[in-house]
Amino acid sequence: MSEQKFTSEHSLCQGCAVPIVVNAVLNSTDKQVVVGIATGCLEVASTQYPGGAWKVPYIHSLFENIAPTMAGVEAAYKALRKEGLKKELKFIAFAGDGATYDIGLQAFSGVLERGHDILYVCYDNEGYMNTGGQRSGATPHGANTTTQPAGKESYGKTQQRKNIMEIVAAHNIPYAAQASTADIPDLMRKARKALEMKGPRFLNVLCPCIANWKYDPKETVNVARLAVETGFWPLYEIENGNYIINYQPKQRIRIEEFLKLQKRFAHLFNQKNSHAIAELQANIDREWERLKAKCGVSG
Repeated sequence: MSEQKFTSEHSLCQGCAVPIVVNAVLNSTDKQVVVGIATGCLEVASTQYPGGAWKVPYIHSLFENIAPTMAGVEAAYKALRKEGLKKELKFIAFAGDGATYDIGLQAFSGVLERGHDILYVCYDNEGYMNTGGQRSGATPHGANTTTQPAGKESYGKTQQRKNIMEIVAAHNIPYAAQASTADIPDLMRKARKALEMKGPRFLNVLCPCIANWKYDPKETVNVARLAVETGFWPLYEIENGNYIINYQPKQRIRIEEFLKLQKRFAHLFNQKNSHAIAELQANIDREWERLKAKCGVSG
């Protein structure tokens, strides 16, 4: 690749997965890109004056409206093309799970429904990490968060995580895919494919967070790998309504292997809270079978 599009001039945590994802997506194309970033870890840590990590044009929007902001940029670009602009641009929105699953879901849905030509990338670290580790719709069952803390009266989050991929798929967009920082070639292939398409596209990428998942920074890729190997985070894509599993573990590992590296789940490893692990495992098994059925995969 030529000039670096996202540099190390940021203050994201040591071991943070987000810059890995940003670089993988940006380096998957040689075309000129315009980036939008929602308020969150990425924005706060990459746009500090007088420096900044972005070497491409970018626009920072509010927490909840990066999707319609980029839709406006894309609409303006279409108008300029009609007036004779020759330059070909690609539009990419980056947002965390809080801005995607929750606070920005309505606006995000509108952009998908209207068919704007944008690649929307969710760096999913499973909570509102920039503001103190509050639970989000992406937070797993049983996780200890600042708004659903584990203690005498609670074992953490009592709900299962929201299935954002199915919500997105219901909009009948050309492409949606789930990827992980444990498999960068797979992520780059999906980003490249998405950027070659027209219309709204979506990438949901698992981004382990050392600050709130509470694991050793050197384990970032390993934690992401275990998420895939346990079936907690399947790698798959939905292209024009067709489901494709990109990786099937030969034998899925029990979810405990993923949980035990993270202190946010430490309280589950006692007899009082063991039911939460069983419920999480049952949900993973159920969703894995549903996904295989949609892909026409048996066994």
